[in-house]
Amino acid sequence: MRLKELESYLQDVETFEEPKVLLEQYPTSPHIAAHMLYTMETQYSAVEGRLVADLGCGCGVLCAGAAMLGAGACVGFDIDEDALSMCQSNCTDLELDSIHLVQADVTHLHTCPGRWHKAFDTVIMNPPFGTKKNWGIDMIFLRTALAMATESVYSLHKTSTRQHIKKKAKEWNVNMEVVAELRFDLPAMYKFHKHKSVDIEVDFIRFSFPGK
Repeated sequence: MRLKELESYLQDVETFEEPKVLLEQYPTSPHIAAHMLYTMETQYSAVEGRLVADLGCGCGVLCAGAAMLGAGACVGFDIDEDALSMCQSNCTDLELDSIHLVQADVTHLHTCPGRWHKAFDTVIMNPPFGTKKNWGIDMIFLRTALAMATESVYSLHKTSTRQHIKKKAKEWNVNMEVVAELRFDLPAMYKFHKHKSVDIEVDFIRFSFPGK
């Protein structure tokens, strides 16, 4: 599937009608999602035939894209029942049957390591950036993703946190590669937003394990 074709299909994924601020429910745009997944597959062979997890899957744009690119299966995890309901609806509308959904608090998944520990080839996510009352949650998501993946983790993080993440990656003995620098357009989705949209500098990062 070509990049433009993938992005076009992902335009049909419905997004949050009433996003929840405490969960930082900002949807990943079809443009960014398509480029992330296409890069993962064409440069690293990390999607087709792979068992993929999407942490904080929300409405399912990353899950859907992974399925379209031939993932063996994609399991989406999210704490929010409403988000999972919309994700399931999107999967049904797009006729994607290789996606499975799990309602779970990603920050607590490490408490049941036997079930999900090293259960996936690839983990992809657009985690909460850790603003508002969730400072540090992005690193909890990352640590959980690394515990669940056998080959690689692909994630979005604010560029301003790059040095901190680099330090943690070294501490955790994982390889870190900034695949692309992006501008993430956050639309005014909440009442407290004063501007129509805000551009945030974001890194698309690949994490892998020594020897992988």
